[in-house]
Amino acid sequence: MSRPGAGDGTILRRRVLVSGVVQGVGFRPYVHGLATSLGLRGHVANTPGGVVVEVEGVRATVDRFCGRLAPDAPPLARVDQVEQQDLPATGDDLFTILASRPGAPGGALIPPDTATCAACLSELADPADRRHRHPFINCTYCGPRFTIVTGLPYDRAHTTMAGFPLCPHCAREYADPADRRFHAQPVACPRCGPRLRLLIRPQRTDAAPREAAGADPVTEARRLLAAGAVLAVKGLGGYHLVCDATDPDAVALLRRRKARGDKPFALMARTADDLAHLVSLSAAERALLAAPARPIVLLRRRAEPGPGCPGPVREVAPGSPDLGVMLPYTPLHHLLLGLPHDPDGPRLLVMTSGNVSGEPIVTDDREALERLAHLADAWLTHDRPIQVPCDDSVVRICDGEPLIVRRARGYAPLPLDLPLPVRPALAVGGDLKNTFCLGAGRRAWLSAHIGDMDDAATHRSFAHAVAQLEAITPVRPDLLAADRHPGYRSARWALGHAAGRPVVRVQHHHAHVAAAMAEHGLDGTRPVLGVAFDGTGYGDDGAVWGGEFLLADYTGYTRLAHLAYVPLPGGDAAVRRPYRMALAHLYAAGLDWSPDLPCTRACPPDELRVLARQVERGINAVPTSSMGRLFDAVSSLTGVCHHAGYEAQAAVELEATALSAPATDTAHYTFAVREPTHGEGPLRADPAPVLAAIVGDLRDGVPTALIAARFHRAVTDLVHRVCLRARHRHDVHTVALTGGVFLNTLLSSACAAALTADGFTVLRHHLVPPGDGGLALGQLMVAARTAGPGTRAP
Repeated sequence: MSRPGAGDGTILRRRVLVSGVVQGVGFRPYVHGLATSLGLRGHVANTPGGVVVEVEGVRATVDRFCGRLAPDAPPLARVDQVEQQDLPATGDDLFTILASRPGAPGGALIPPDTATCAACLSELADPADRRHRHPFINCTYCGPRFTIVTGLPYDRAHTTMAGFPLCPHCAREYADPADRRFHAQPVACPRCGPRLRLLIRPQRTDAAPREAAGADPVTEARRLLAAGAVLAVKGLGGYHLVCDATDPDAVALLRRRKARGDKPFALMARTADDLAHLVSLSAAERALLAAPARPIVLLRRRAEPGPGCPGPVREVAPGSPDLGVMLPYTPLHHLLLGLPHDPDGPRLLVMTSGNVSGEPIVTDDREALERLAHLADAWLTHDRPIQVPCDDSVVRICDGEPLIVRRARGYAPLPLDLPLPVRPALAVGGDLKNTFCLGAGRRAWLSAHIGDMDDAATHRSFAHAVAQLEAITPVRPDLLAADRHPGYRSARWALGHAAGRPVVRVQHHHAHVAAAMAEHGLDGTRPVLGVAFDGTGYGDDGAVWGGEFLLADYTGYTRLAHLAYVPLPGGDAAVRRPYRMALAHLYAAGLDWSPDLPCTRACPPDELRVLARQVERGINAVPTSSMGRLFDAVSSLTGVCHHAGYEAQAAVELEATALSAPATDTAHYTFAVREPTHGEGPLRADPAPVLAAIVGDLRDGVPTALIAARFHRAVTDLVHRVCLRARHRHDVHTVALTGGVFLNTLLSSACAAALTADGFTVLRHHLVPPGDGGLALGQLMVAARTAGPGTRAP
């Protein structure tokens, strides 16, 4: 079929299905503009399977159109696949945008929430713009996405903006393909959008909060912050607790109210330049701070704050070598920190999750008034509901590459590409820093950070998140995967919700190694040597593992070496009181609990006597090979940290101490690597010589910083030596560094450098956390690749 004006070219019609992140990112107006600029006709529509285009014109032009779909896509889009099918021409005269088509979820991916773009910020600050100072300004290229989605396809009716009818001005922008706000689902303005309110806590604790009358909510909120108040501020994925970071009394008040101990708070600054006097900033870190995801970025703090320091912010993160900082990512954040020409206000804000310690982040407005009543002096809130809770992501740069500490806002729910197809499965992760993972075929959806599975509220949050993620993905799991620990609440949840489906139990450290393999695209045809160092993982022999060298692929593993067992006296009590681990390690090493040692002095005399009986008789003292607990032990032995108020505090402070050591010292201690007793089994890495050398250095008055640095070099040397042995004996050339201990960048960098220099290929985490936040991905790969009948729940 030919048409007038087409020359000699044959007119054809082509149906194109584009899958990936192509909804909520301006993809349809981009397609419309591309097609009309090329003189093509047809239509484009959103479907749950992706964006469907039917385009008609001369073959060469249609080919040019299809070739440009992915390379020229909008900045927030991610085109995963373009499928094409030629059809008979129908004679369309225009290219149009059709209404979305319902159906089952398929290839369409919901985009993550994205920081306010430069164009919207310009309008926010422009007194002549009708959205001047509108706290909910957004467009096709920025604003809430994942946290407001209630269903598919991604249209306004399937978001929490459905209850805000568009005013005539916004409706015109929304319907105009040439407008920056075309089909931007959260679009609104002061006439038709959400409303901001400031509620003040009354003096009487039994009275309801009252709304601040007359004053602009943001102006009054800034005044309260400057006066030392703590505010609960509703964000994209939940409430934050906010105070002036340069006011030590306000920070101390928030820390006391939240029972935070010494756990670091995150900071928000207006610009990266406002942080330069506090932290060292590389170009990669500046880029990460300003990226659309706007994560919290862990930055090395300066030994001494530089000129212009606005206040004693050391109280924000006592004992930590890092400050967790982020830039504003919502219009409300920009207003709180002040636009150009605004009156002076706090330049740095503490921004910590709005919750009681150990509970999920608060998202519901009524719950915020109840659960945060003893924490906040006022609530800066609004009436746009949060559908999906989503904490801030935490990332750092290690050796020039991103290292994900917590994967949530800005990253979830983007899927990960898998190196091998997997059967539809749900992996429920672990009990600490829980995330779960849905996967099928060559894709896996890792949930946003859920939290620690130790209370009913977190269980409800977990169940809600599973249902919500299943609703927006095509995965219908016929298999569940869980950790082997018999006491894990996540595993009990899997068994209780299996509904006859098999539940495959995956060893903890095997899952860590598999996660590293998967994110690096390894198909498992050759095993890797996994160095899995963490605090706690249930071992095959019932011991607490955590200092493991595993020869592994997706189908199984062999334990080649491990840290020698020592007693874990009192279980969790030893985690909270690192001096217990120091004393246990001294006992295992045959070293006296001399009163001149810091860990001995830190232990109360009555507890010391009980502890001696525990370790001698093995009472409530399960054996552990945990590297995380060894870091705790050395931290207390050297007098750095005896009581841990948050996870890994002792190790974090030991790393901070090591970083202050002079570079001229290159000495290190040495682990003894012992062959198995009966000729079979794994090697044992015995820390006794390390501990003896540390005790000697302490008595010789060697500075603590040197001891901490020498210990880090001892662990690096151990990793290097064991990997060399494994290569010689098993011809393995790829090493995966995984587990929460490798969040220690001093250790991670040193190990990677030593191994790389000896010709190893080193895998480190960049897409998922090395700690338990990445565990579910490894569980999914192991279970969905190897599952037999599994454990079938009743």
